[in-house]
Amino acid sequence: MRFLVIFLFVTTAFAFAQAPTDTLYTQGRPVGIWHTTSKKNLGTIVWFHGGMTSRNCQKGLVAGSDLSTMLPAYTVVSASACMQNHWVEQATIESVDSALDSIAKRQKKTIDEISLVGISDGSLGVIAYSLWGKRKIKNRILMSSYGEALGPAAQVALQPPMKSGRWRFIQGGNDRLYPADKTAPWIQEFCQNVGTACDLKFDPQGEHDWSYWQNKHKDWILEIFSK
Repeated sequence: MRFLVIFLFVTTAFAFAQAPTDTLYTQGRPVGIWHTTSKKNLGTIVWFHGGMTSRNCQKGLVAGSDLSTMLPAYTVVSASACMQNHWVEQATIESVDSALDSIAKRQKKTIDEISLVGISDGSLGVIAYSLWGKRKIKNRILMSSYGEALGPAAQVALQPPMKSGRWRFIQGGNDRLYPADKTAPWIQEFCQNVGTACDLKFDPQGEHDWSYWQNKHKDWILEIFSK
C-alpha cells in the first residue's frame, strides 16, 4: 500500500508538470525546452536541477516546467545531470552549449547571451557554466547553494569568467542540507570579491527545496529578470 501511495504521488507530480515543447538529446543527454509563446522573446534561461548525481537521468524533461510557467516570455532550457555525468563536469557543460547551438540553428538566430538559474547542487551547475560555458551570462540565480564544494569563496570569485553578469544568491535559515552558518559567510565573501553585481537574499525561515522559494519568494526570482 505504501508503495502505491508513493507511486501515485510521483505520477501525479509528473502529470501536473507542463511538458516541454521540444526535446533534444545532446551527447545522449536529454534536454527539455519550453519555447516562449510570447510575441516578445525576452531571452533564454538555462535551468540546472538539483540531485545531480541521482540515477534519474531524465530530470531535465520535467525540471524546467515551473520556471517556464513563472517566466513565460523566456525560452527555458532544462538540461539533465545524473550519476557520474553531474554538473561539475566539463562534458556536461559542453552538452548544454550543444543544446543551445541546436536551438539557435532551428530558430535561425544567434543565442549570444543567456541567464542561469540553479537549485541546490544545480547551483554548482551555474558556477560550472560560468567557468566553462561559451556564452555571455546576463543574470544568475543560485538557490539553496553550497559553493564551498568548489573551493574557498575568494578563490572561486577571482576566476576571470565570474566577473561579468549579475549574481543573486537565495538562501534559507532552515535549510536541512546546507546550514546557513556555513553557506551565508561563503556567499558574502564571494560577493565581496567577485567584482560585479552580487547580492544575497536571506530568509531566516527559508527551507531547502524549490517549492519553498517558488511559493514564498517568487518576487526574489522575478525581480532579477525585470531589470
